[in-house]
Amino acid sequence: MRAFELSEEQRALREVAARVAADVHAPRAEEWDRDRTPFPLDERGRLGDLGYLGISLPEVYGGGGAPVVDALVVIEELAKVCRPAAFQVFESNTGPAQVVAHLGTDEQKARFLPSVIKGEASMAVAISEPDAGSAATDMRTHAVLEGDRYRVNGAKRWVSNAGHAELYLLYVRLSDAPGAKGIGALIVEKETPGVSFGAGEKLMGFRGIPSCDIFYEDAMVPAANLLVPAGGFRSLFSAFSMERLGNATVSLAIGQAALDRTIDYVRTRTQFGKPLIEFQGVQLALADMIVQMESARLLVYRAAADAGTGLPDSLQVSIAKRAANEAGKVVTDMAIQLHGGNGYTEEYGIERLHRDAHGWAIAGGTPTMQRIRIVSEKLGLKFDQRA
Repeated sequence: MRAFELSEEQRALREVAARVAADVHAPRAEEWDRDRTPFPLDERGRLGDLGYLGISLPEVYGGGGAPVVDALVVIEELAKVCRPAAFQVFESNTGPAQVVAHLGTDEQKARFLPSVIKGEASMAVAISEPDAGSAATDMRTHAVLEGDRYRVNGAKRWVSNAGHAELYLLYVRLSDAPGAKGIGALIVEKETPGVSFGAGEKLMGFRGIPSCDIFYEDAMVPAANLLVPAGGFRSLFSAFSMERLGNATVSLAIGQAALDRTIDYVRTRTQFGKPLIEFQGVQLALADMIVQMESARLLVYRAAADAGTGLPDSLQVSIAKRAANEAGKVVTDMAIQLHGGNGYTEEYGIERLHRDAHGWAIAGGTPTMQRIRIVSEKLGLKFDQRA
């Protein structure tokens, strides 16, 4: 079986995205991280003008209609330099907007997708709650239909881009049925009365991508914004595999950036009269880093290539996410070690990569949860973690 290869058009797309990252985002990425600056709206508009926010969304709404691989190519190049920029492309092409594209009505797609594709709006996903993280089906936020609107009450936590996104894909309990059977999803607009936002989280990494709690107090959401009815939790999480594939791509980019910087460093840094690359211990460590990244890359792009313009296989995605998340953490840690004291400074940017590697591994389902999913899906078994 041949390894996955990019087409000539995809390689050109990669080259342009790399130039955009280097020319536009690299000069400000460190500043945005240091000051915890939310990604500027004008920069989001620039990504829309470039066509990056709709690469794999339907052409009829202004998107490119391309396979998800094309979006991942752009996400990877941007994420090597600036994760907040990559996040915008990630959310639109592999995040909640993609869920709307696959599961929404024609009216919902026409109403919400064009503004996302243009960069006029962004959509965040609200799943976790104070007492429902990995155990998502323990969520308590609920919605009751009253006439032509749903009355929503509850709270969500760990919502990336909360308070800055204009639209939210809200996982919510729509009936009294236990567990997943009562869960569906609504599209909630930021300015909906009864929706409020908590103080911004001060995270170790993920800076430039705001995160905070969202509170719903008798928020009235139009019934027309029902994306998935009660009992549709399985379809929601099937679509969520796309988000995990985008997540894995960011982890891949972080690890690759650390590897590339380390190769340059050990070639030019001298100790005891010779370049670091001449020491066998450095060669062994570098080999391990290369194997980690090549393995993760093949798994990520296998899942993407097999998905085409549809949803990816959830088992393939869990395998890819677990591999890429761990590779990002391990490779950035090894990069710090091979940079010595310089790796522990902010000047070389390795510590920022390492901080972000841990954040992206947690987001979208931790590597530990992916391990459980891998066994469950491979063996066709269900495990009750509450027993």
